[in-house]
Amino acid sequence: MKKTVSRAALVGVALCLFFIIFQISVSSTSRFLKYATNSAKPNQEEGTRKLKVINQPNSHPPKSLRLRVESPIICDRTDIRYDLCSINGPTFLDPAKFTFFIIGSAKHSIMEKVQPYPRKFEKFIMPRIKNLTLTSGPQRPPCKVPHNVPALVFSAGGYTGNFFHDFNDGFIPLFITVHTIFHDQDFVIVVSEAPNWWPSKYADLLTVFTKHPIIVLKNDTPTHCFPSAKIGLISHGFMTINQTLLPNSKTFLDFRVLLDRAYTPQAQPKVLTSKDTNPRPKLVLASRKEAKGRSILNQEQVIRLIKKVGFDVVVFKPKNKTPLNESYALLNSSHAMVGVHGAALTHSLFLRPGAVLVQVVPIGVEWAAYAFFGRVAKGLNLQYSEYKIGVEESSLVSKYGKGSLLVKEPFALQKTGWDPEIMDIYLKEQNVKLDLIRFKACLKKAYIKAKRFMEANG
Repeated sequence: MKKTVSRAALVGVALCLFFIIFQISVSSTSRFLKYATNSAKPNQEEGTRKLKVINQPNSHPPKSLRLRVESPIICDRTDIRYDLCSINGPTFLDPAKFTFFIIGSAKHSIMEKVQPYPRKFEKFIMPRIKNLTLTSGPQRPPCKVPHNVPALVFSAGGYTGNFFHDFNDGFIPLFITVHTIFHDQDFVIVVSEAPNWWPSKYADLLTVFTKHPIIVLKNDTPTHCFPSAKIGLISHGFMTINQTLLPNSKTFLDFRVLLDRAYTPQAQPKVLTSKDTNPRPKLVLASRKEAKGRSILNQEQVIRLIKKVGFDVVVFKPKNKTPLNESYALLNSSHAMVGVHGAALTHSLFLRPGAVLVQVVPIGVEWAAYAFFGRVAKGLNLQYSEYKIGVEESSLVSKYGKGSLLVKEPFALQKTGWDPEIMDIYLKEQNVKLDLIRFKACLKKAYIKAKRFMEANG
């Protein structure tokens, strides 16, 4: 009997132990699964927080990104050309401190600094661009000037004053940014820094972008408040509008329409009448006679040649103080433009689509010639051609000799990139003396195209 009871007891004890171990195992597994599930969430959220998302109007981000989009301050620093920051909610601007303060409580202290100038890749100029501070506190100034539309903030410092850079680093990125972020929305332009002459020179163009007065921080003292703000300009590259990157597929032709809206009242082209029995197409020669480098040494001979081919010639010497509406009126009423590679060719933006542009390309600047102006001509549907000078037409021959690598193999010296010292030789030391026989052949082709354009468009 004892033996039987002992065996039964042992079986009972074993069953009890098995049940206890089973319960512990289930409980541990449950806790592990619960822990694993919960521990995955912070990692996912952390990944979401690291995403660089720009909050655009009429966009509906996935729920997984909603937390990131609703963050008070977001900065996208992924592009080589620019940084773009967003303040997604009410904000105070203190011009004296170059600081935006967010309104409302933030769970954590936030501070970002940004240089709103789209040449982030360039080490020479960026140290000269002032930082703007975006912060959640601790002190917020009272609002003196309220606004009911967002702010778009950028710098007109840096290379501003060079007409090429005014558009390459300013108005073309502004056009891209507006049509990327503020399409069909009103906004206030806030300029963090600009030369004193800049707001008045470009007043007509700026009013096409916004009906609100421009705020220039160095000229402003009261605090402003906005419902939100974007800081920085989007650039697609040198003199580029990439329609595939714009939600409404805007192009250079749309940019040209904007220029028309700003300057058309003063820029109507001449309409041919029956009295014009033998009209001649008008050609604008962009002169660099007083510039440093890339001047046409035999300019007077070239002018006589242009007239002989059949053009009426206007010598164009734009200055910083030249009223932009006058420049626009001249180019908009012309049929052709000729000039050596340089900032003045930026005025080709003012030519009507279908007009003729001839760019004289010195040695060593072939890449820049197309990137800066050939690309614009293509975008505006201009009839574009390049006159690439021969070695004998460059003044560098007399200084360095025909056997110099600078003259013979400019590409070999540029393999490592745009070396400032090398490019200064090509851009600032080099002048051109055009071969009149070669150039005449180029002008004759330009004349045929310009004549046809004039007959079709006046």
